[in-house]
Amino acid sequence: MSFLDPVLGPLLKLPPIWGILIVAVVISVVITFAYKWLTDQNEMKALKDDIKKIQEKMKEHKKDPEKMMKIQKQAMDKNMKYMMKSMKPTLFTFIPIILIFGWLNSHMAYYPLVENVPFTATLQFNDGVTGDATIVLPNGISFVMDNETKIINDASVTWTLTGPASPVAYSLSFKKGDLVFNKDIIITQSKEDRRYEAPNEIVKKNGLKNIVIGNEKIKGLNLFGWQLGWLGTYIIFSLIVSIGLRKLLKIY
Repeated sequence: MSFLDPVLGPLLKLPPIWGILIVAVVISVVITFAYKWLTDQNEMKALKDDIKKIQEKMKEHKKDPEKMMKIQKQAMDKNMKYMMKSMKPTLFTFIPIILIFGWLNSHMAYYPLVENVPFTATLQFNDGVTGDATIVLPNGISFVMDNETKIINDASVTWTLTGPASPVAYSLSFKKGDLVFNKDIIITQSKEDRRYEAPNEIVKKNGLKNIVIGNEKIKGLNLFGWQLGWLGTYIIFSLIVSIGLRKLLKIY
């Protein structure tokens, strides 16, 4: 997703929640106007009015099963027609939005590993896996009061590491018996750099489930004590903006 950096890169200089808000507002505005321009609003309004009338009929005849079945069929037909008409704008906006989501997930989900700041590397195994595991460090990466080989305890083993920033990724190697697993990491000069490899790599091979690097997760909105990540925060912002715009522009 690096081709989006020239456009979206400046957002990384802002606090994450503000960057997510700006993206949510821009995407919501684009989707809303695409929906308005790519649908026949008179037809959409007529369909919504028909659906509302059918719902009122359903309330009136709720004690008549035979009548209800006929009305429900009418409701399904109208809802299907409305949904199909709504799909056209989605086809135009789907791919750009997926690309932007990929960029957000690569830059707004976690903070980067920072030079000379300790971080963890963890192997998570299936229950019942025992023995030991070994990590082989590339030049520049070193242990923080740790050993190369450690005993697997409660189906996991963790090392604490540190190292200097590098313009290219480091490759960590993990060994369990004759098996070798690799995981790339990026160490930056500061949190503002915002480059990182995906911290959680799913393996599911020979008893190993995941390789997890201890990048700090970016915190978004706090919703009634529930801490949201970038996606949950984006959804909340986009819903508020979209609902407000639709009402303001009288979009059906």
